[in-house]
Amino acid sequence: MNLVKRNSDWLFPTRVDNVFDRFFNDHFHESTTTFNPRVDIAETEKGFEIELAVPGFDKKNFEVDLNDGLLTISGERKFENKETDKNFYSIQTEYGSFKKSFQLPEHVIGEKIEASYTNGILVIRVPKDDSKKLVSKITVK
Repeated sequence: MNLVKRNSDWLFPTRVDNVFDRFFNDHFHESTTTFNPRVDIAETEKGFEIELAVPGFDKKNFEVDLNDGLLTISGERKFENKETDKNFYSIQTEYGSFKKSFQLPEHVIGEKIEASYTNGILVIRVPKDDSKKLVSKITVK
């Protein structure tokens, strides 16, 4: 007995062009496809940590820019079919490009932002400036 996992995209596709791409196994649009990696944002006493789940990338495929308080993270991964003896029946790994932007608060130190990529997770550390406290106690009159 063979077990076949049912793919709900065939019955109820999220986008019509996905059906045609899968049906005809068309890979011409890979360089223009986009995907949306998962992002976790956390705040610590020292700053903010932004983590993007982007497995299979190389460090050189990322760009991290800060312009007028807007942190922009972008990257691209291309599909490379080097082996000719494989016939793909399903490709669920995300390929293409992504771009995420985050408006940073005024109390961060832009010059000390650090980025690292380990085990498929891109981590951006944004330190806070302790001299610019945004918290104050307000008394009710």
